[in-house]
Amino acid sequence: MMMMDFNRTVSKPLPELGLLENEPGETGRQLLGWNLAAEDLVHIPDHWLNYQEPSSLSHYYLAFMYSIFTIFALVGNGLVIWIFCVAKPLRTPSNIFVINLALCDFCMMAKAPIFIYNSIQRGYQGHLNCQIFAMAGSISGIGASATNAAIAYDRFSTIAKPFDGRMTFGKAFILIICIWTYVLPWCFLPLTEKWNRFVPEGYLTSCTFDYLSPTDETKAFVGIMFVICYVIPMSLVVYFYSQIVTHVFNHEKALREQAKKMNVESLRSNQDANAQSAEVRIAKAAITICFLFIAAWTPYAVVAMIGAFGDKSLLTPGVTMIPAIFCKTVACFDPYVYAISHPRYRLELSKRIPCLGINEKPPATVSETQSATTTA
Repeated sequence: MMMMDFNRTVSKPLPELGLLENEPGETGRQLLGWNLAAEDLVHIPDHWLNYQEPSSLSHYYLAFMYSIFTIFALVGNGLVIWIFCVAKPLRTPSNIFVINLALCDFCMMAKAPIFIYNSIQRGYQGHLNCQIFAMAGSISGIGASATNAAIAYDRFSTIAKPFDGRMTFGKAFILIICIWTYVLPWCFLPLTEKWNRFVPEGYLTSCTFDYLSPTDETKAFVGIMFVICYVIPMSLVVYFYSQIVTHVFNHEKALREQAKKMNVESLRSNQDANAQSAEVRIAKAAITICFLFIAAWTPYAVVAMIGAFGDKSLLTPGVTMIPAIFCKTVACFDPYVYAISHPRYRLELSKRIPCLGINEKPPATVSETQSATTTA
């Protein structure tokens, strides 16, 4: 295993970290890290120490935004975890992945109070806080990407192979073990500094893995992590959902052709003429899921690759704060995409929290459907 020495000294004298050189007529401007001790500065990439610190208002805006995200994400994902665990009809093998995703998203935003506190204090608040924040972010972020791929596989198997592809509890638990076996090394390697490390970024109020140190070890870590934690999960998500859309379209086409041969309008019984066709609903759901995954993690992947292999001058503190916002946003949306669109989930939620006014009706039984057809 590669070992990296991060107990370096700061590359510029401490007095130079306080003020930018003044032009005639200008007042001094403080640089990022100007008020930190030497033992804190060794944990911060030199790249950030060249930039002017942001205004207090920028910090407070981000703290307010993260507070809103935290409330929505913790409530939404907390409800998903609670309902899916206590409601017997929802205890299915496939829903184990939905719970796992909700746990990842919950963890993603459970660490947000550290960022909010750092923002209110307007800067870096210690190495321990940074490590906790980055570790929780790595576990939840990489875990969510791998879980998205597992959900895509499960839905593909269920739709494309309805008889052979049904998920069992044993298979689901094996996949969950595989997910976390796949994820955890990329979290503990930087934490233990065996390979890479967790460092502050941007305004020094958030932390992530080091993608800025100009070393071969850093480039190797970022490149491999890009493939393992981004390219592979994203490729699986896109592949499985594209296969679902293709399968459904082909199935619907076959039904229409068979109905035409039999000189009937449709082979589906009790079809609602105003309802959207199945292929359109599946296509919209697949496109939404793929878009959320790509939109959430592509900016972060691009920033990391630029930091390791590209022009670092493009990565200003403000620019690098944007990808984190995308990641937090998807943690708020996931409960709605994966769970609130689930009729049984809405039904259980309406039973346990009637004040929400969901009013989801139980699905009609076979006898009720037959009775309604006879009456008509």
